[in-house]
Amino acid sequence: MVKSPSPERNNEGFLEDAWAWSRDTAEEIASEDGLELSENHWEIIMFLRDFYKEHEISPPSNRLFVKAVKDAMGEEKGNSIYLMQLFPGTPAKTACRIAGLPRPTNCL
Repeated sequence: MVKSPSPERNNEGFLEDAWAWSRDTAEEIASEDGLELSENHWEIIMFLRDFYKEHEISPPSNRLFVKAVKDAMGEEKGNSIYLMQLFPGTPAKTACRIAGLPRPTNCL
């Protein structure tokens, strides 16, 4: 099987076109961050993809990312410690990059 070329990304690793994303692209980006995606990761990634489809924006900050996950999935998953364990560093930025979404506006 011939692997298709990766979608174009900017200098921070975010896709230039969110609709060019695939699960393979997510795996590739995650591996660059040293992450192996589990079902817990995929649950958040697909939540972010749905959020983007509905609102046409990435969650603009970590705080709003955590709140959106909490509203959708409850306290257990909608807390910063859980999300930081899945997506180290700045969870909203890392998760959005893996999900193929634009960089959150308020993330450093």
